[in-house]
Amino acid sequence: MARICIVEDEKELAAITKDYLEKEGHVVTAVSNGGEAMRFLTCKSIDLLILDIMLPSVDGLTICETVRKKNNIPIIIISAKTDEESRIHGLNLGADDYLIKPYSVKELVARAGAQLRRSIGAGYIVELSDGDLRLNTAARKVFLKEKELPMTAKEFAVLKLFLENRGRVLSKEFILNAIWGAESESEPSTLTVHINKLRDKIENDPKNPVRIVTVWGTGYRYEGSQ
Repeated sequence: MARICIVEDEKELAAITKDYLEKEGHVVTAVSNGGEAMRFLTCKSIDLLILDIMLPSVDGLTICETVRKKNNIPIIIISAKTDEESRIHGLNLGADDYLIKPYSVKELVARAGAQLRRSIGAGYIVELSDGDLRLNTAARKVFLKEKELPMTAKEFAVLKLFLENRGRVLSKEFILNAIWGAESESEPSTLTVHINKLRDKIENDPKNPVRIVTVWGTGYRYEGSQ
C-alpha cells in the first residue's frame, strides 16, 4: 500500500485513475487545482505524485520543481504535450517518468507500480560506495563527502545500477530496460538527461567526467573515483 496524490484538473480522468489505483490497495488523494496541490503537499507525506502540467492557479512544472527540491518521491508527469522538448524539460525539473495523453489508465497504474517498487520496495540494507561517494539502498540516500545529495528516484536507480556494475560497459538499451522497463517508450535522450544530472551532482568536473564515462556508440561505463 502506498500514499499517492493525483493532481489533475480533468475530474473524470482523475476519478477513474483514483479508482484503479485504489483497487490496487493504495490510498489516493485527487486534487484538481495547482494551489491546492501545493498546500496539500506541504503538509502531507506521500509516496508517489502523479502530476498534470496544465493546471489552474499553479502549473504542474512549478509543482514538480518545488517538490523535487525537498523530496525524492517518484513523480510521474501526465501531459497532452507530445514534443521531445516538453518531455526533456519535465525530466530536467525532476520528473521520473512522462506519460502522454490520452493514455491507458492501466499503463499509468503499471508505471506507478514500477516507480513504487523501485522507490520503497527494497527489503534489505546495502551500502554501495566509491571513495567519498556512498549510496544506501534502504534509506534511498546518496552522500558525497558526507553531504547528502538530492536525488530523483530514477537518478538513484541509475547510479545504483552503475555502482553494482562498476567497470562494465552498459549499453543505453540495457540501462533503459533495467530502469524504465522493457515496455517503456522512453528514448535515449531521456537517459542522457539523467546521466547529465548525475554528473552534475557527483563529478568534480561534469564536462570531463571520471566516474561516469561515455563509451561512444555503445553506452556508459562507471570507472569510479580516481
